[in-house]
Amino acid sequence: MTIYLYENDLPENFSLLTGDLAIDTETMGLNLYRDRLCLIQISNGDGNAHLVQFKDKLYDCPNLKKLLSDPTTEKIFHFARFDLACIKYYLGIDCTPVFCTKIASRLCRTNTDRHGLRNITKELLNVDLDKQQQCSDWGDAEISKQQQVYAADDVLYLHALRKTLKDRLIRDNRLELAQSCFEFLPTRARLDIEGWIDTDIFIH
Repeated sequence: MTIYLYENDLPENFSLLTGDLAIDTETMGLNLYRDRLCLIQISNGDGNAHLVQFKDKLYDCPNLKKLLSDPTTEKIFHFARFDLACIKYYLGIDCTPVFCTKIASRLCRTNTDRHGLRNITKELLNVDLDKQQQCSDWGDAEISKQQQVYAADDVLYLHALRKTLKDRLIRDNRLELAQSCFEFLPTRARLDIEGWIDTDIFIH
């Protein structure tokens, strides 16, 4: 595995990432408005990870925005709702089309309530992710090697998880339902941004 770390944007004429992309974000916390976006990590499933660290709250990143907003590549997330809202709020772009491994897991692994990334990676791929850096300070000017490895791990297995979960969705005749959920996710993210994060607008 090789980890590439960039500051504020991808390089000009960047061509190392082709095909569908696994994406994750690291923030200062879980409050979209208070806890700023610090890092976006990306992999195309080749075993390497590309990390873009945002320093000094600079989010003018045309090369990254172009890559993430490409409608011809599928974007794979775990808990896409948060990441899509974060990217929309800070970068001003939509990442579509989407595949969310957490939603897929909830739809086809109904025998359990354990749908965290570490849970499904361990069960489906027999890989035990190290989550010790999950609550570390991502706002530091320099992120540690341990943080870089943690961030990379969060995207390196999403392609394999998508394949396994998609096979199960097809087996259970729930792929169309999952796709409908994925298509709604940008709207769900927009609702979160505009103030309906804790409100179920579909309830009576």
